[in-house]
Amino acid sequence: MTRALALACSFLLMSGTIASAERNLVPTLDNQPDVCPDQPPEPDWMRDTEARDAYKRLLVQQIYRFQSMGRIVDAQSCTCATRYPSWEAAEAVYFDRYSAADYWSVVEATSDYRRRANDLRKQAMPICEAAGNW
Repeated sequence: MTRALALACSFLLMSGTIASAERNLVPTLDNQPDVCPDQPPEPDWMRDTEARDAYKRLLVQQIYRFQSMGRIVDAQSCTCATRYPSWEAAEAVYFDRYSAADYWSVVEATSDYRRRANDLRKQAMPICEAAGNW
């Protein structure tokens, strides 16, 4: 009986401590990047995409990332302008090739761009680290 009472008291004490700790967690709404703080925002149409169409937004993000890694490797430079240009080129690829595509085609293209960006990332990362932009 004493053991059960001790367990119950421990549980109450711990749950109060956890609840108190959770109240101290305050989410930050400031989404300031660590590098290149003047990164261009995503286009409005991407931010306003409905949840059911989020896969389209993800594709444009992966196209942008792939293009970014490619520019860094091609230029052998990781300036903020090289790494984070406007979204126009990524949007153009999306609208030219994928805006009318079905769901599975977009998912497949997203996977392909992610893989290609990851391959280029291995070459781009040391360039950006040397420039202090990683």
